[in-house]
Amino acid sequence: MCSSPSPSLLPSQLSLMAVLYFALSGLDLLDGLSELDKEERQHIINWIYSLQILPGNDRDEQACAGFRGGTTLASCRGESSCDTVSQLDCGHITMTYTALASLIILGDDLSRVERPAVMAHVAALQCPDGSFFSTRGGSENDMRFMYCAAAICYILQDFSAINTTSATKYILNSMSYEGAMGQGTHLEAHGGSSYCAIATLHLLGKLDSSLSRTQRERLVRWLVERQSGGGLQGRPNKPPDTCYAFWIGATLQILGALDYLDTAALRQFVLSTQDPITGGLAKYPNSNPDGLHTYLGISGLSLLRKDNLKPVDPALNISQQALSHLHQLHKNISKNSTVPC
Repeated sequence: MCSSPSPSLLPSQLSLMAVLYFALSGLDLLDGLSELDKEERQHIINWIYSLQILPGNDRDEQACAGFRGGTTLASCRGESSCDTVSQLDCGHITMTYTALASLIILGDDLSRVERPAVMAHVAALQCPDGSFFSTRGGSENDMRFMYCAAAICYILQDFSAINTTSATKYILNSMSYEGAMGQGTHLEAHGGSSYCAIATLHLLGKLDSSLSRTQRERLVRWLVERQSGGGLQGRPNKPPDTCYAFWIGATLQILGALDYLDTAALRQFVLSTQDPITGGLAKYPNSNPDGLHTYLGISGLSLLRKDNLKPVDPALNISQQALSHLHQLHKNISKNSTVPC
């Protein structure tokens, strides 16, 4: 279990891995991965694996494993001139999730993933209250990183790194008086936090046993009430934002309640944020597009089964086609008892 983060050891984690994931999964949903030839795909796969931290036998080193978000800290590994910096070269739980998701999207078999070390890394980040830090260097601990932990364990089909009892308790304790989840206990309900909470319960196989009928109904009501001006807002009294087409749409999809939204109005809002020159999607209409909102807008539209997009899996946020590839890997692993799962 993790210790309290040290403010003096807050690493500057780059997010290139997440940007790559947005690009790859967006291309996949647009059925555009064919734009990458076999050699280019392999080059990207090799780059992802180059950012995997390969620890020694020391338990503390294994706890710092996983995937980096970029190459900056990796360049200092083994250099005595920057030992202080290299001590901060720890895996990041979000970058580990997006690295594994990207490998699946590209059709990789995950054979080069150091599974025991990744599991040790995830286990080291869970806190006594059930939440997770993002990295051993220290960070906030909340629902976002719990979701990443659950997604990693689902992809690798090994849930031994998570204390599911305390994780489930943390999620239930985060349900506010409004009926939805915040980042933690006594915090404001939020669309993104609610997604992380519900997707985590779903991936852990705890959704049906954890929420009562009344709790589900109150949550669905709160989520549906987030539709404003056609789009979806993250919380009350905020403007609609493209990314919540996925965060809230996917949560409702997992709960079997997506049809309660005005999906035609939602589609119109998302498309209203598209830049006519770059084609990207922005947070709001008449603002600058970016990679995150472009991808989440596309995945939100995919949930609506419109615009000839590939269907997206609401829990892992990858295409159903990529999910089918992952499930085939799970079957192959289960057939070979010599391969750790």
